[in-house]
Amino acid sequence: MTTSTPIDVPRAFAASYGAHGAAERAWIARLPALGAEFLDRWALRPDGPARYGMASLVLPVRRPDGTPAALKLQQAREETEGAAIGLRAWGGNGIVRLLDHDEASATLLLERLDAARPLSAVPDDTEALRTLAELMARLVAVPAPPGLRRLADVAGAMLDQAPRDVGALRDPAERELVRRCPSAVAELLGESGDRLLHWDLHYDNILAGEREPWLAIDPEPLAGDPGFELMPALRNRWDEVVATGDVRRAVLRRFDLLTEVVGLDRERAAGWTLGRVLQNSLWEIEDGESALEPDQVAIATALLEHRM
Repeated sequence: MTTSTPIDVPRAFAASYGAHGAAERAWIARLPALGAEFLDRWALRPDGPARYGMASLVLPVRRPDGTPAALKLQQAREETEGAAIGLRAWGGNGIVRLLDHDEASATLLLERLDAARPLSAVPDDTEALRTLAELMARLVAVPAPPGLRRLADVAGAMLDQAPRDVGALRDPAERELVRRCPSAVAELLGESGDRLLHWDLHYDNILAGEREPWLAIDPEPLAGDPGFELMPALRNRWDEVVATGDVRRAVLRRFDLLTEVVGLDRERAAGWTLGRVLQNSLWEIEDGESALEPDQVAIATALLEHRM
C-alpha cells in the first residue's frame, strides 16, 4: 500500500512527453502515484527537485542508510527494456551503477551522479571527445549479454524499409545520399558484432561522479559492432564544427580520434556510421520530415568521400 505523498511532475515534462500520444499521456497521469509507490517500496526519501530529459523523470533520493541515489521513472517500451540488462553487465565500469530495478515498470534506482556537471560543460572539445572515446572503449569491451536487441536485426529492418521510404525526401541530392547508405550496411550485415553498445553516447549522457571523474548514463543497450556507436559523438556541438569553416575536415578529425582511441577499423566504422545516418533519416521520414538535418548530410558526405 502506498503511503508516500505523490511526487510532483514538472509541467514542461508532462506537456512535452504527453504530446507524443495517448499512451504517453496515460503514463504521465499515473506518474505521481508510480513515483510514490517506489519511494515506499525501496524506502526512499526525496532529496531535491526532480530533473527530466526527453522521456524520463529522475528524482534525487536517499536510501535508508542515507546514501544518495537517483530514482529514474520511465515508460516501459522497446528503448528502455534492455537498460537494466546492460547496466548489470557493465557493473558500473565506466557507467552509472544500477542499485535496483523493477522490470514491469522499467523503473531504475541508480547511483547518483552530478547532473549539474555534464561532459558538455568541458570547454575544450578535444578533451571532451577523448574522455567520451575512452569511456566508449571500456563500454564496448564488454560482450553483450543475452536478451538484448541485436544490430543485425535493426540493420536488416532498415534495409527492408529504405527502398520504400527514401523517396519521401524532397531534395534529389539527399535521396541519392541516403540511397548510398544501405550498400555500406549490406556489406557489413553478416558480421554485425557482439559487443555491448550504449547506442546514445554523447556529451550530455556523461556526468561527473565521485568514484570516477566521468560516468555514462542513459544507455539504450544493443548487441553489435562498436562502429555503430560513433554518430552521437560526431554530432556533439555541431555549431562548433560549422564554425571551423571546413566541416569535412572537422568531421574526419572527430572520426579519426574516436576510431583511434576505441581501436576500431576505420572502414567498418565508416560503414556502420553510414548505417546510423540511414537509421536517423528513416526516423525523420517516419516523423513526416521531407528533408534531412544538415549535420546528417555533412557527416554522410564526409564519410562517403572517405570511403572512395
